[in-house]
Amino acid sequence: MLKPPVLLEICAGSVTSCLAAQEGGAGRVEFCDNLLEGGTTPSYGAIASARDQLRILLNVIIRPRGGDFLYSNVEFDVMKRDILACKKLGVDGVVIGLLTADGDIDVPRTKHLVELAMPMPATFHRAFDVARDPFKALEDVIVTGCNRLLTSGQEASAPDGAELISKLREAAGERLVIMPGAGVRLNNIAQLVSETGCVEYHTSGRVPFASNMRYRNERIKMGGPGQDEYAIVETSADLVRQIIAEANEAWEQVGRVD
Repeated sequence: MLKPPVLLEICAGSVTSCLAAQEGGAGRVEFCDNLLEGGTTPSYGAIASARDQLRILLNVIIRPRGGDFLYSNVEFDVMKRDILACKKLGVDGVVIGLLTADGDIDVPRTKHLVELAMPMPATFHRAFDVARDPFKALEDVIVTGCNRLLTSGQEASAPDGAELISKLREAAGERLVIMPGAGVRLNNIAQLVSETGCVEYHTSGRVPFASNMRYRNERIKMGGPGQDEYAIVETSADLVRQIIAEANEAWEQVGRVD
């Protein structure tokens, strides 16, 4: 029999985007702040608001800063406290990723966070994509007790890394869900489904929305160079629906069976 429909996880940078993901039919949200830095932990208030309003699964990234994934003891303490806050708020899962200085998975500390999060499941995020050896890293992630691995196949985007993603899925078997992410778009989701055989995918589904500000001081810039101060980039419910439809149509054409 055909496997169930593809599950789309939306990387949402605001409560507004979380709700758009839900409206569009996403199965799960990965809630992040600071998407331009690859995602950091949202505020307690934002997580609480999302939890109160979402009916779909809510995962929260546990990442105290942008940059690398080699964390100090102070940062590790922050991560532990954020996991406990997520547990208190009734979050469905956490998203973590820690490496050693030599580019391996930091198994002891990752395992500690996984155990602290229980019974919430844990996803290991794209810290994996800068690990030294992908197949050793895969086995290490499995040892930590993580339930899912988000990866671009150690390339700039999942379409570029599709070959490795497929091999990782085969190597993981039933031990771990492999979820392609990074550069997943409406125009390539069908090809990814065909090339990787994965049933979960990760994207932001974001588009720019014009600000409602009537008065605009164009001399002042609060964001990074080239950033449009009067455009708000949020997840589009309509785009989410289109990506899901395209992915499921591709899955039916592939006709993969259990």
